[in-house]
Amino acid sequence: MKPVVLLTDGFVFALLVAGLAYVLHARRRPQLAANWRLTLQRPAAAVSALILGAFLVVAVADSLHWRVALPAVAAGQQAWSPETTSALDALLGPLAVTRERTYSSPLAYQGFRKESFERDGKPVRDYPRLKFGGAHLKDPARDWADDVARLAWRGAAWGAMGWAALAVLSVLVLGLSRAGSFGQALADLMRGTTRYPVRSMLLASAVLALAVGAAASLSTGYHVFGTDRVGASVLVAALKSVRTALVIGALTTLVVLPLALALGVAAGYFRGWVDEVIQYIYTLLASIPDVLLIAAAVLLLQVKIDSNPTLFETSLERADARLFFLCLILGVTSFTGLCRLVRGETMKLRELEYIQAAQAFGVPAARILLRHILPNIVPIVLISTVMQFSAFVLAEAVLSYVGVGVDPKTASFGVMINTARLELAATPVIWWTLAAAFSFMFLIVLAANLFADAVRDAFDPRTRLRS
Repeated sequence: MKPVVLLTDGFVFALLVAGLAYVLHARRRPQLAANWRLTLQRPAAAVSALILGAFLVVAVADSLHWRVALPAVAAGQQAWSPETTSALDALLGPLAVTRERTYSSPLAYQGFRKESFERDGKPVRDYPRLKFGGAHLKDPARDWADDVARLAWRGAAWGAMGWAALAVLSVLVLGLSRAGSFGQALADLMRGTTRYPVRSMLLASAVLALAVGAAASLSTGYHVFGTDRVGASVLVAALKSVRTALVIGALTTLVVLPLALALGVAAGYFRGWVDEVIQYIYTLLASIPDVLLIAAAVLLLQVKIDSNPTLFETSLERADARLFFLCLILGVTSFTGLCRLVRGETMKLRELEYIQAAQAFGVPAARILLRHILPNIVPIVLISTVMQFSAFVLAEAVLSYVGVGVDPKTASFGVMINTARLELAATPVIWWTLAAAFSFMFLIVLAANLFADAVRDAFDPRTRLRS
């Protein structure tokens, strides 16, 4: 087995390390820790964090890649498979590699369209049996409904058992936090009077555990969300699209942040010709339609990649490079709004008395910016950054829909929606690809927006005063 580290894989794990470092930093800052506690004390924010955490686990599992060894072609030489496998693919098992002929509806045991084939030596035109979905059924017309119900109930039971263990663990932790008063901890949990909304999180985790358990059990014998044009599982495509959405949202945000901070603070503090030059730059970028600018950059990038095929060993590495640079391009073209906000806040802070006093005493500008300006604009920047995350996730879907997004071989919600555009015109309508993409994207964007609202309310002093 040969480990493969893609560009975005490195970013995902670097982001995890940075997140852990930020948590440790926040624990040492009382005011910062208090703001985050206030955020997580809101039930909607806590449930949203739980959902985003579940999607993050999926993204991390899909970021562990390797290539398997092939039989040696010569003595002392080792060949590797051109296909790259992820830990998520391994967890999905046969579902990730099984291919049907073409479309099949969710939980079906036969194809979606009639085909001509031989049955008992006679040519017939009927719905063909699937190779994977319902292949274990001897009499599908009689046994299908009972089998689906049995698998769903079995998976839900396993999910309920896992959730019950989590609930017991939560009571134990709450009891230990109350000096061993487990009865009181259970009573507080039932009444919903705990410090954090544990009851809401347990209810949300119960729904999540039942849904995941039922889907996992049904996936052992069926395609839960059906199959696409080439017979691949739509559920697998949706799960692998989660990583693409989170990478685009997080990486683009991190590209926007330093650009907006550096240029906005410089324009607002130094003013004069520095302000004029920076205003000219972001006004020029803002005057060009984003789609046209991104399309031009992506096409130039694709020409560069196609003209240098030896830069990448596999097609996945080539597609991942396009994804990585798409995030960079999207970030460079999207920093103008945050830059204006940072510039305005810096100009207001510059006129405060303690800033002018520091200037009068000859304190270097770099020290003033690091010690006084940046700490005061961080809450505003944090709020804007969190709220932009969902916007970038939606931007990928729009860009892929118009053909200038990620590589078509990359699993993404935009590619799924673009595919569904033609499927919705079919007769009968092939609806499940769009439904799967919409469901997953809706959950990610809704959770991100609810969490961003809670962060804004906790970190914005004006919001806290109004509440």
